[in-house]
Amino acid sequence: MTQNYRCWAEIDRSALRYNTNVVRERIGKAEMLAVVKANAYGHGLMGVVETLAEQVQLFGVANLDEAIALRERFPLPVIILGPSLPEEMPTIIERGFIPTISIFEEAQAFDRIGKTAINFKVDTGMGRMGAVESEAVEIFKRVAALPKIDIHSVSTHMPVSDVDADYTRDELVRFRKVVEQMRAAVPGAYKAHVLQSAGALGFNQTVDEIVRAGIVLYGISPLPEFQKLLKPAMSWKTRVGLIRDVPKGASISYGRTFITPKPMRVATLTAGYTDGYPRHLSNVGAEMLVRGKRCPLLGRVTMDLMVIDVSHLPDVGVSDEVVLMGRQGEEEIPCLELSDKAGTITWDITTRIGQRVKRVFI
Repeated sequence: MTQNYRCWAEIDRSALRYNTNVVRERIGKAEMLAVVKANAYGHGLMGVVETLAEQVQLFGVANLDEAIALRERFPLPVIILGPSLPEEMPTIIERGFIPTISIFEEAQAFDRIGKTAINFKVDTGMGRMGAVESEAVEIFKRVAALPKIDIHSVSTHMPVSDVDADYTRDELVRFRKVVEQMRAAVPGAYKAHVLQSAGALGFNQTVDEIVRAGIVLYGISPLPEFQKLLKPAMSWKTRVGLIRDVPKGASISYGRTFITPKPMRVATLTAGYTDGYPRHLSNVGAEMLVRGKRCPLLGRVTMDLMVIDVSHLPDVGVSDEVVLMGRQGEEEIPCLELSDKAGTITWDITTRIGQRVKRVFI
């Protein structure tokens, strides 16, 4: 099935379902909002949504384009988690998407166009969106009074749930106090959501009516201590395109940043930074798997190609499978290994995987 692909990502449907069940066990009867923005964190939007549609109650996307692509095939409610542009508002209303509102003027603009159910956001520390915490209840009362606005939900976002447990616990207390004040001022059946992937794993002692599950669904834990509970859904692969024997003193790739210390057998791979492999992994000890063995990356990652050392693999051949991320035999290159060596985060690794990389659901 993959023999003609130069670079591809295999997505394990059973792992996606397994991880969703892990979240379900931790959140009880709460509705699960599956976050599938950014092409389902690089895993392939339609394949992921198709796999999870019967296990979740809502989907979350970043913008209108993603919402439209999703709705063309699946009828579940869709919350647009980012702010909406004025020219997008009529379509949001027409298609029945749920926009996220931070300020009164946004809600007022929707109200002028037509009836809309909204997600009202409170800023408890993230700083990107949301009504300022001290003003949130008063703004919420004004928004709820608009004749064409219905409140679907109230939410916030936790900025340090992966690094600062004390702040996060205090933030949860503050948010729930704000929600209590809102419900006292504006009674209704609207729901609250704050827990995301880290929240569902590490802060699920008190669960609201909705939980936003993001990267955890894809088998990557934002809290390393919970990684053992999950199954990574993606294996990212490429192929050996060329094998060469080079002498001592040969230079490899742009900038001549690697000079062979001895005669070596090297393999040129059919992937590069256009496919999403981070250029920042150049010369930092990154490795790939070939025939179940780790092979060091040599020199700089280039646009379409990169070079590895296969001197210890006498039987390696052209078209052999190379694992950039995932398991092969007894060895594994986890996403966290790539992100740590590249000086970034796991979210950045999977979402940067390029469009020409085939997504193969298995």
